[in-house]
Amino acid sequence: QVQLVESGGGLVQAGASLRLSCTASGGTFSTYAAAWFRRPPGKEREFVTAISWSGGSTYYTDSVKGRFTISRDNAKGTVYLHMNSLKPEDTAVYYCAARLGDYVSIRNGEYSYWGQGTQVTVSS
Repeated sequence: QVQLVESGGGLVQAGASLRLSCTASGGTFSTYAAAWFRRPPGKEREFVTAISWSGGSTYYTDSVKGRFTISRDNAKGTVYLHMNSLKPEDTAVYYCAARLGDYVSIRNGEYSYWGQGTQVTVSS
């Protein structure tokens, strides 16, 4: 069973960049697809981006395309979320998620493993 720990959140101004990291332990991370979700204040958790176990396939929600990039380093057991041109509407708790196998999903119910979340706050 894999455990996930996110880091890298913080308070930034609009237009800034941040890199979130999600480090896995307890499993062979290269056999897991991974994703980032976020929960904006007062809203439901929503899909942001996902990556296949090889890193060869990635998916993004429309609102972050061209600004966010997901990547992974299986040797380090880590998935990254590079966020550029941040906007106030990106303010949320960001969660890393993983599921065994190479199937990538945008549905949070299809991910078995979750981190505790890291807060990202973007001021205007």
